[in-house]
Amino acid sequence: MTSKEEILDNKQILHSFAKWLMGQNKSDGTIKTYVGVISQLLQWFKDEAKEIEKSHVQTYLDDMKQSNKSGGTIEKHYSAITMFSRFLDKPEIVLNIDRKAKEKKEDPPKALNMLEQAALLKEIEASGHFRNIAIVYTMIHTGIRVSELCDLNHSDIQKEGERQYILIRDSKGDIDRKIPLSLTASEKIKAYKEFLNMETEAIFISSVNQRITPRSVQYMLTKYNATPHKLRNTFCQTLIDKGIDLQTVSKLMGHKDLNMTKRYIGEGKEELESAIENTFDNL
Repeated sequence: MTSKEEILDNKQILHSFAKWLMGQNKSDGTIKTYVGVISQLLQWFKDEAKEIEKSHVQTYLDDMKQSNKSGGTIEKHYSAITMFSRFLDKPEIVLNIDRKAKEKKEDPPKALNMLEQAALLKEIEASGHFRNIAIVYTMIHTGIRVSELCDLNHSDIQKEGERQYILIRDSKGDIDRKIPLSLTASEKIKAYKEFLNMETEAIFISSVNQRITPRSVQYMLTKYNATPHKLRNTFCQTLIDKGIDLQTVSKLMGHKDLNMTKRYIGEGKEELESAIENTFDNL
């Protein structure tokens, strides 16, 4: 039987989860949905949230399948649980989960084709705005999330041999992945830094010399009929169209859902560098 203390603890955790989602720039609707899903999970679990393990998640989703829940509903719950696992700092609870859901027939993620990509880059170049030019090239040539872009510090760009890398860090500051920078993206960042000509911790800063926010990036991109997610999708789609294997794409994208991107590959720096060089350096 669930104790009063466990109920209170879970309510506190749900409240903290909602605040954490706000910090991840999730919309009010998404926060309400995710918190509602996790509330259902905890009612089913009948224990403290911090005790949830992978086997519990698997059983919960299996029960949904047996209850004839739609594939879309199962995916929604899985997405919420994946975010909750990041909040708990327990990504292993969703690793290799079999959702046993029917694949949804969805349109491919929206990405810019080569002509649209060229038009965007031409338009952003014509603006003469060094920061925005560097942002767009960085996002298209690395596929990083907008939150990851805004979190970048100058110390997160490191050179190994002739290639520069961007270090993407997790919530604890540990390196999550290293992405080789294309030569063009490196040049655009260098030009922006030279134009800025000031010492800052963050790479990309606002007009008031503060670290730029995801909302500011989103607003800037609306002027060019683009979104951060569309630029991320463009990076992914461009790699796939160039014949880069899904495992390498998964590594570069930082996907945690192995049902979407198979498995992570090994460290293979040469393969990662080759993926960037063959895709973007020769455009």
